[in-house]
Amino acid sequence: MLDVPNSADKSYADGKILQSIADGVGIITFNNPEKRNAMSLDMWEGLGSALVELRDDPEVRVVIMVGAGDKAFVSGADISQFEKTRHNAEASEEYSKKSAAQRALLADYPKPTIASIRGFCLGGGMQVAMLADIRIASENSQFGIPAAKLGIAYGYDGLKHLVSLVGPSWARLIMYTGMRIDSAEALRIGLVDRVVPDTELWNATSEIARTISGNAPLAIKAAKITIAQILKDPDKRDMDAIKQIGTACMDSEDFREGRRAFMEKRKPLFKGR
Repeated sequence: MLDVPNSADKSYADGKILQSIADGVGIITFNNPEKRNAMSLDMWEGLGSALVELRDDPEVRVVIMVGAGDKAFVSGADISQFEKTRHNAEASEEYSKKSAAQRALLADYPKPTIASIRGFCLGGGMQVAMLADIRIASENSQFGIPAAKLGIAYGYDGLKHLVSLVGPSWARLIMYTGMRIDSAEALRIGLVDRVVPDTELWNATSEIARTISGNAPLAIKAAKITIAQILKDPDKRDMDAIKQIGTACMDSEDFREGRRAFMEKRKPLFKGR
């Protein structure tokens, strides 16, 4: 990859999912560059394993997802597997069930997640990116959902996230045409949060991750929980969860540390408790 560390502490799916940790930041790499990081079922399961490992590591405060090579973040599902895994409705439903747990894990992930996007971000890759909390894209990135060109139905959860980000009209245009949009258009319609030059993507992403990692974990958790509840229908919101995390923040050692650091004009050292 142009500017992303290629070392890995662990690997899954025969090396097609890589995991590493640096300075409180977990890094998951989609490592299938020969197929532009197209996702197989094994890769979905490997992604889930890597996410669980990083979730349960108290030293990890934020997770970056990135694609290997300079061609793609994730170019979608591995279509070469479709004759075996998604050749009809029954097989497709079974495929969706096997990847649903990983998508749900990412959707409800308790730690901040960032998608660092270079090159193609298509189909299932769009779903992964949309499930991340933050999307940083390089200028050469391209986005699209070619379901209409393949004759398949994109799932409810994926379309729900698409509509929430870009609105129903743009969702219809993207889905009906199967068109690809460039990074500037993606930024304009709200699909991504920031666009940077290709060579600056990793530095820009890791700087944001390090900033998050240095902030108070409970305060970030409170923001994540509250935003998630805001996005739900009013009758489905868990207001008790918001109240509980707010109380935990105010009673935390980190809040006391934040006050002391401010008065002493120094950088706070947060411990997440």
